[in-house]
Amino acid sequence: MSTAALPAKYASLPRFSFGDSPALADELATLVLTGRKTATCATPSDPNLSRPGDRWVVLDGAGRPTCVIETVEITMRRYDEIDAAFAYDEGEHDRSLDAWRCAHRNYFTRQGTFGETMMLVCERFRLVDVLGDREAVP
Repeated sequence: MSTAALPAKYASLPRFSFGDSPALADELATLVLTGRKTATCATPSDPNLSRPGDRWVVLDGAGRPTCVIETVEITMRRYDEIDAAFAYDEGEHDRSLDAWRCAHRNYFTRQGTFGETMMLVCERFRLVDVLGDREAVP
């Protein structure tokens, strides 16, 4: 589905992809579509920050729209304050806190921003709509 083929009701929504590579964008978008990923985090300087009620079009690694999500909660926490429940809701790897810490330490190190006490914008979201010929998996 090209951006031009977005349903009119979503055409004005901001667009973003998760992660920092096409492969990671594909992996994380798939986790959203399966219902496994309902949370994410970013640094306060990330340009894609949202507020509760905001809706976003999630792009895959090729820049194609996959779905629409809606932010339901925003909290601020330090990296070292993330708990097992939030790690689980991020849906990655085995969903454990240890795996979350390792993956996010690596990710934020690649971004040049990692620190044990760095602040994170922690977002919970819900899947609003699946776009194109993709299907949500219950």
